[in-house]
Amino acid sequence: MKISHTSYVSQDGYVDADELRTAFALAMSAMYKREVPLYGNLMRIVRTINEEALEKSSNPRITSLKHGDVAAERLDLERHGAIRLGTPYELKTVRRIFEIIGMSPVGYYDLSQAGLPMHATCFRPTTALALKRNPFRVFTTLLRPDLLKDVESRDLALDLLEHRNIFSTELLKLLDASDRQGGRLTQDQGKTFVREAMKTFGWRPKAAASKDVYNKLKEEHPILADIASFQGAHINHLTPRTLDIFAAQERMKTEGLDVKERIEGPPPRKCPVLLRQTSFLALEEKIMFVRSDNTFEYGHHKARFGEIEERGAAVTPAGRRLYDQLLDEAMKRISQCPECPDPAEQDRILAETFEQYPDDWNVLRAEILVYFNFRVTAKAEGSSMPVRPSREELISCGILEAVPITYEDFLPLSAAGIFQSNLGTGNRGCTSIHNAFADKTGYERALGRTVIDLDKSYSDAQEVSLRRCAVELGLDEECLIE
Repeated sequence: MKISHTSYVSQDGYVDADELRTAFALAMSAMYKREVPLYGNLMRIVRTINEEALEKSSNPRITSLKHGDVAAERLDLERHGAIRLGTPYELKTVRRIFEIIGMSPVGYYDLSQAGLPMHATCFRPTTALALKRNPFRVFTTLLRPDLLKDVESRDLALDLLEHRNIFSTELLKLLDASDRQGGRLTQDQGKTFVREAMKTFGWRPKAAASKDVYNKLKEEHPILADIASFQGAHINHLTPRTLDIFAAQERMKTEGLDVKERIEGPPPRKCPVLLRQTSFLALEEKIMFVRSDNTFEYGHHKARFGEIEERGAAVTPAGRRLYDQLLDEAMKRISQCPECPDPAEQDRILAETFEQYPDDWNVLRAEILVYFNFRVTAKAEGSSMPVRPSREELISCGILEAVPITYEDFLPLSAAGIFQSNLGTGNRGCTSIHNAFADKTGYERALGRTVIDLDKSYSDAQEVSLRRCAVELGLDEECLIE
C-alpha cells in the first residue's frame, strides 16, 4: 500500500483525507480479495460489464456518465463495505477511524423491522469533491441486545463483547495522535494507520467463543454469532458499482457463482432511482474453537459474501413515500400470490406495481420526486435573460440542464434482504427479537454524535447548484430557489 498523490499532501506534511481514504479502500479491497478469492472474480466481471456498457450502450443514462458526475475513474474506485459492531465503544472508535479518512455518518437505518437485532448508519464522504475523488462507504451496524428475546444468549454475547478488543494498541495511539493534530495524520502515520486498521476489519478464523457458546448464539440468531464470536469486526462484503446489474448477474451465473435468485430494490427503469443490489451467497468458512485444554476443534461459519450494486437517482421525501407505498403494495400482492415462490413472478408483480412511479426525468423533476444538480450550458452565453426567469423557463430554453444527483446511500429493506439470504435466516430471525422499533436516539448516543440527515444532504446539494447557476447567469441567488 502506498499513498502516492503528493498533490494531496498539505504544506505542513499532513496527508489529505481523500487520499488517505483511497489508500484505505484499496488496502481493504486487496485484503478482501486475498481472504475471499471469489471477490476478485466479481471485480473482474463488474469491470468488464462497465467497460462494455460505456463502450457499446446506446442507453442515454449510461452514455451520459462519460461526461456526468460519475466518470469512469470513479467507477474503478467505487465500492461500499459493511461491518457489524457489538458495543457503543466499538462504534465510537470506528467513528474516529472513519473521521480521519473523511467519512461522516449519514442517515439512520432500523433493521429490527426485518427481524435483525441491529440498527445502522452509512459512513461516507459528504461533499461533491470528496465523493468525486472516492465515494467509499461503509454500512455500519450496531447490535441491539435489548431486542433479543433469549436472556441467556444475550448475556453470553455481551460477556464475549465486553472481554474483546478489536483495535490494536498502535491504532489507538494513532487515533489519539490525530486528535492532537486536528484530525490529520502525516504520511508515515497514514501508512501505519491503514495497516493497523486492516487488522480490525480482517478475517480471524480463531473464534473467541467456545463451540458450544457459538452454537447457542447461532441458534438464537446467526447474526448474533457473527457479531460476538470473533476477535474482529471482519468486513462481511465489499460491493463494486455496476452500470448494468442484470448483465453482471447473468455473467456471474455463467461463471458458476452461487447467485441470489432476485435482484433487490426497484425494478429496471429508464430513469433509475435509489439502488439495486444482488450478491453471490455467503461462503462456508472453516473456523477454530479453543477447548479448555488448549487443543482445537473445528466448525464452519457463514458470513462473508460478494455483492454488486447499480445506483440510480436520489429521491425526495415525496419520492421516497411513493417508493415505500408501491413497495408495500407489491409485497402484499406477492404475499397473496400462490405462484410467488417463483422469482420471475415476483419480479413481474414488482414491475407492474411500479408502473405508477413516473419514469421520465422531466416528470420526476416537475413532481419533485428526484433531486437534481443544475448546470449552466454553453447556450447561456449571449442569451438575453428575463428579469426573474423561472427555473423551468431556463431549462426549456436550454440555458440550464438538470442532471439527477446520484443516490449515495442504502435501502434498509435491500440491506436486510441481502443479510437474511446470506445468513440463511429466512423469516426465522423475526422470532428471535421482540419489541421491534426504531431507536435513532440510542444509536446516536452510542455513536457519540448525531447522524447527518440524509434528505438534507441532497436538498442542500441541489440548492448549492441552483445558487451557483444564478451567480453565473447574473441573477439574484434566490430567484431559482423554489
